[in-house]
Amino acid sequence: MNFQSTFEGVQIALDSLRSDKVRAFLTILGIGIGVATVTGMGAIMNGVQNGINSDLEAIGPANFQVSRFDQTQVRIHAGNPWDGKPKMRMTEAVALAQLPAVASVTPFVGGNATARAGGKDLSGVSVQGMGHEWTSYILGDFVQGRNYMPSDDAAATPVAVITEELARRAYGEGRNAVGELIRLEGSQFRVVGVYAPKPNLFQGGKPIWAAVPATAALKYLPVYDDFMEFWIVPESGYTQAQAMDQVTVAMRTMRRLKPAQDNNFALIRQEAFADLIGKITGAIRLVMMVLSSIGLMVGGVGVVGIMMISVTERTREIGVRKALGARRGEILWQFLVEAVTVTFIGGLFGLAFGAGGALLLAKLTPIPASVPVSSIIFSLGVAVITGVVFGIYPAAKAARMDPVVALRYE
Repeated sequence: MNFQSTFEGVQIALDSLRSDKVRAFLTILGIGIGVATVTGMGAIMNGVQNGINSDLEAIGPANFQVSRFDQTQVRIHAGNPWDGKPKMRMTEAVALAQLPAVASVTPFVGGNATARAGGKDLSGVSVQGMGHEWTSYILGDFVQGRNYMPSDDAAATPVAVITEELARRAYGEGRNAVGELIRLEGSQFRVVGVYAPKPNLFQGGKPIWAAVPATAALKYLPVYDDFMEFWIVPESGYTQAQAMDQVTVAMRTMRRLKPAQDNNFALIRQEAFADLIGKITGAIRLVMMVLSSIGLMVGGVGVVGIMMISVTERTREIGVRKALGARRGEILWQFLVEAVTVTFIGGLFGLAFGAGGALLLAKLTPIPASVPVSSIIFSLGVAVITGVVFGIYPAAKAARMDPVVALRYE
């Protein structure tokens, strides 16, 4: 097993691939699909995780939500998860904002609306009723105008902040939308600002929505107040746990729950959403691993076929080498090198395809997909292992040949 025999094995494998391009293509294709799947999914999962961590860090990892039920829990039993749990109320948000450990409470209600602005009927517009501190959670910049004020929250003033894309569709490119009117479900709102949200994993680069005071949304629009939630920022000097404890006590007191009764509301940490995404991506990763293993199996069968043909075609050569003193191990090693060379080439093609797809995805979507070094090593390692596993039988068959029988082969 020296360098020369390894080099010869690689050369012979390359010659074999060139001699039958169709067979070589099918073999490499199977390995390439498997490796491309492993590489691409590794890049996407890595990008999703990095994106989630970046978004959580930007909006404050200590922030948390108070909701009617915990949306991050996967349930399989019958019934609605909010059964027996009262709605969140604006009076509760006001009370929570007075707690020492709470810096701010932003109520949120959402829904879809028919919209009309600039003489046009607009489709696909969502309405987000939020307290005036919503920009702490939905990151971005005002390109025109301003946010609505706390007084607008208090008075349920029908004002709106619309996204840059919605302003462009409604009023035209480059036009100042501040002061214009927009009708949402027939109710008239005045635009006070145009907002360009930062792209993230959960919405496209050009979202279309209108933010209005939560109180105005409840007063004028058919929003889903059944699922109102509060976004809470802890006061500096207090930990997330301390703020959550104070909120829990306050909510239980307002709802007159007895010590033995369970909470009829849920507190959700930001990390819980990351954990939920992790579970989902874990399931996707498992499915992709199964699919990639099918591709590797197809490629592996191709490796067995191409190597068995190679062994048959070179029977006399094997006989001559054995007659000249070549040992079984040397013959075995040479054919294993050939098999690994074939799968390694397929792995390189798959790696290039998977990495290219991941980079294209990162360019076209908010997912910061990137190919970690570990995925490259793992993908090529899988290709090499596939060559060893599926090449061992043809190599062993060549190594076990009787030199006398091999020399007589026609």
